Amino acid sequence: MRIRIVDAFSDRPFGGNPAGVLLLDGGFPPDAWLQQVAAEVALSETAFAHPLPPGGDADWALRWFTPAAEVDMCGHATLATAHVLANSGLATGTVRFSARCGILTARTNPDGTVTLDFPTSSLTPCDAPAEIAGALGGVAILSVHDTSEHIGDLVVELADEPTVRALRPDLAALRAFGRRGIIVTAPAEDPSRGYDFVSRGFFPLFGIDEDPVTGSAHTALAPFWAARLGREEMTGLQGGARTGLVRVRLAGDRTLLTGHAVTVIDGELLSRP
Repeated sequence: MRIRIVDAFSDRPFGGNPAGVLLLDGGFPPDAWLQQVAAEVALSETAFAHPLPPGGDADWALRWFTPAAEVDMCGHATLATAHVLANSGLATGTVRFSARCGILTARTNPDGTVTLDFPTSSLTPCDAPAEIAGALGGVAILSVHDTSEHIGDLVVELADEPTVRALRPDLAALRAFGRRGIIVTAPAEDPSRGYDFVSRGFFPLFGIDEDPVTGSAHTALAPFWAARLGREEMTGLQGGARTGLVRVRLAGDRTLLTGHAVTVIDGELLSRP
């Protein structure tokens, strides 16, 4: 059974966010086996997909697992799956995925990038919980927005890019807070470097201390920064030691996420369900 490791939101190996991709011939194997494979791969997400009969609303069924649990939405592993399908000759142009969060589409562009069409996340202003401020090392928090209607993260606005980059959160405290993830963000220090805002994402509750590049989080970061920067097309840089670029375009209740991907490992999974 063929398995790939793809670096998503990067145009070179060992950048962006790595995802496992496993294409299945038939339906999904038992959940326990899918979870075991994801735990063995030990990346932030492993994507499992199988083709659907023609004539329906979607072309492929798609699921994502972290090393600890299944998730409702994942951007970088969707981009990685679309990249594998395009490079394997199994899909051209736009491919439709049926997932837990609904129908998602991915379009492979002439330059090799992939554009994802995801639902835009809601943003509800809320007070900064004392636990969050402490878990983030006591840094000054400018605003907090809840996305619980969609992805279930808190978006935490910090003062500047150096503060985001230097952050060393208390991951045990974040895990105890019980949210899917904490996304910290700030404006780019120098937009001439090719990005407009920065972010980092922490998901210890799902077995991911820090996710290098979180596509789903950008469905909330897009409306957040569109309101502040006054435009609908922007580029975000996410990550700590490992980073990637996400081009975003806000289109009302949909957010378009564009990035590169590169396959770095192509191998065989010997354990079958």
